[in-house]
Amino acid sequence: MKKILFTLFIISGFGLNAQVKDYDWKKMSPEKRKEVINSMSPDERKALLTEFRNKMVVDMLEVSPQDKAEFTSIYNEYLDDQKKIKSQFDSNFDPEKLNEEEAKVKLQQSFDLGQKLLDNKKRYAEKMQTVIPCQKVLKLFNSEAMMRDKMNEKKSHDGKRNSPRPKQNP
Repeated sequence: MKKILFTLFIISGFGLNAQVKDYDWKKMSPEKRKEVINSMSPDERKALLTEFRNKMVVDMLEVSPQDKAEFTSIYNEYLDDQKKIKSQFDSNFDPEKLNEEEAKVKLQQSFDLGQKLLDNKKRYAEKMQTVIPCQKVLKLFNSEAMMRDKMNEKKSHDGKRNSPRPKQNP
């Protein structure tokens, strides 16, 4: 009997712990949000940001509830593939210090990378169109470009850039 009670106590403890982590982010003050996020492990933070991003995209595109899971899966797959492709290019170099041959190689690598990114985007646009209409795929890609531009603009205004010029993606 004691073992059963102990087991139930442990199970209910896990249930309470899971409920504590289910925060109401909208009602929480910015300071409290920051405190909660800073107390999370890097993996928990990454999962939370992914969840927020997915919810924002699904809401913006007004994806139907029955297509939400499939679209989110395809979208996350797309972002992972884009990230893998981008990681193939080493952007930590000073073009001024490259000789002509090295610069030509880097330039060609950036063109090849840009083409891989475009090909991947086309492939996933086709996959996404099996779940959402083409207009929504176009809206998604337009919003990504706008967010990227805003992030680059914000970084350059915050003075967090090391170089005076904004960094170009291949």
